[in-house]
Amino acid sequence: MEGWGKAEAGNQPALSFHSSALYLEVLFSMAAVLRAFFGYFFLVMIVRIVGRRPGKQMTPFEFVLIFFIGGLALTAIVGDEVSFTNGICQIITMGLAHYSLAWARTKSRRFARLVDGTALILLENQSWRADTLRHMRIFDDDVIASARDSGIKTLQEIDRAVLERNGEISVSRLQQDA
Repeated sequence: MEGWGKAEAGNQPALSFHSSALYLEVLFSMAAVLRAFFGYFFLVMIVRIVGRRPGKQMTPFEFVLIFFIGGLALTAIVGDEVSFTNGICQIITMGLAHYSLAWARTKSRRFARLVDGTALILLENQSWRADTLRHMRIFDDDVIASARDSGIKTLQEIDRAVLERNGEISVSRLQQDA
């Protein structure tokens, strides 16, 4: 029995077993590509929600969280399909998704702000922005540590501290009038 169904007179012949198997393989490959595509954008969204802190300011808990989320995402993306072909398709898909996201960021300022966020002022005129610090889960000690990295020794020497879009805290020195 070569076909799965019966062909009616004047219609296309029924699918053969081999063409149906090929169809299913393509369908499973497309499912793997879709899982990779949506998995990438889901991870971008989760990272955006979790917050932005550079590696040197991450706590051990945050490192564990990132690796755990990555492992769970990998399990969901790969699923039961562990073939080399599906792996290559998913890697290419993730690369194309990243390229598409980067391209879209260059074309739309609104989209770039949505994905990357905006710079946030943490300290200005010797006044902490408590709501911003709390919302971004940053402590004043993090700002002071960044100030020390910039060669600023005391809080009184800080003009402004800004949480940049990339998660770094930039600190500018108060200008002394001569």
